[in-house]
Amino acid sequence: MSSRVILMLVVGMLVLFGLVMLFSTSGPQGEKLAHNPYYFVQRQAVWLVLGLLAAWGGAQTDYHRWMKMAWPLLGVVVVLLALVYVPGVGLNVKGSHRWLRLPLGLSFQPSELAKFAAINALAFWFGTKRRERGGFVGGIAIPGAILGSMLGLIVFETDFGATVLIGATGGLMMFVAGAPFLFLLPAGLLAGGALAWMIKQNPERMARIMAFLHPEDYAQGEAFQLMNALYAFVAGGVTGAGLGQSLQKRFYLPEAHTDFIFAIIGEELGVGATIGVVLLFVVFLLCGIRISGRAPDVGGRLLAFGITILITLQAAINIGVVTGRLPTKGLPLPFISFGGTSLMVTLFMVGVLLNVGRQGSGRFRIRA
Repeated sequence: MSSRVILMLVVGMLVLFGLVMLFSTSGPQGEKLAHNPYYFVQRQAVWLVLGLLAAWGGAQTDYHRWMKMAWPLLGVVVVLLALVYVPGVGLNVKGSHRWLRLPLGLSFQPSELAKFAAINALAFWFGTKRRERGGFVGGIAIPGAILGSMLGLIVFETDFGATVLIGATGGLMMFVAGAPFLFLLPAGLLAGGALAWMIKQNPERMARIMAFLHPEDYAQGEAFQLMNALYAFVAGGVTGAGLGQSLQKRFYLPEAHTDFIFAIIGEELGVGATIGVVLLFVVFLLCGIRISGRAPDVGGRLLAFGITILITLQAAINIGVVTGRLPTKGLPLPFISFGGTSLMVTLFMVGVLLNVGRQGSGRFRIRA
């Protein structure tokens, strides 16, 4: 069975499982918000249809066409990221400027599209500038400017999770593409130091760091979500309480249907289900890396590599946050958490990955 077929099966299982868990988890929140227990499931279904259409488009379109549109797409994303700060256009939710208003009560999160725009632009740059990538300007400065043009806007949305995710993925792509490590390491340390300084200047973010280090001392404050997520895992045990039988989703665990849905999986279905989800993402990673290694050119290899790493890394960060291994980041679990923009863009990226796989052949090879 080919990597593309296995990848499609894995994604299909994750999406269907996500709908089942969203149906089980979001009822109390939907009833409270819209007097409709199926409110979030219905909205997610709309985005799923859009996501499947986007995935089909990504799979049917030659990935070289997306790479040729790298600079216009980058410009559009930068404009969209700036628009979230415009009153009446952007939405301010709990102090964060991350969404744009859409008709029918929907919203769009430009930072999700920025994930693909960053990967696509870096793949195009390194794929077409093979001689320049070994120097400081072509290997570090220009790719860093590509990332910085978007991350500078995202970080001021107070979306540190997306900033870390895109920055880490971009850094790995630069390394794999052949950027000089002696320049890449200091640049990464400098970026990390700047982010740490910004976190230190933000009292809310510092409180999250302290809550991560000492959750018991902040159990009724910043660590409230984490402590209730851990209670959910303990309550679920090995076999789980049963589908739909979660107590934590009944307003004990905030955002149970979004960023912390992995905890409800553990509570309702037990350890086996959580391990199963992790294994599916591991298979996704292996298939994506194999597709990347068989891509017909450098740009395709980097594009497939970036998509694979970003989705897998996002899943790892989400699971790490929910299990108390990482500070709270605000990143959804790909394919499973509620979040329309995230689902649609992630499925589109899977479609692009499948297109790379369809064109690919040859020996396993990433660094070229």
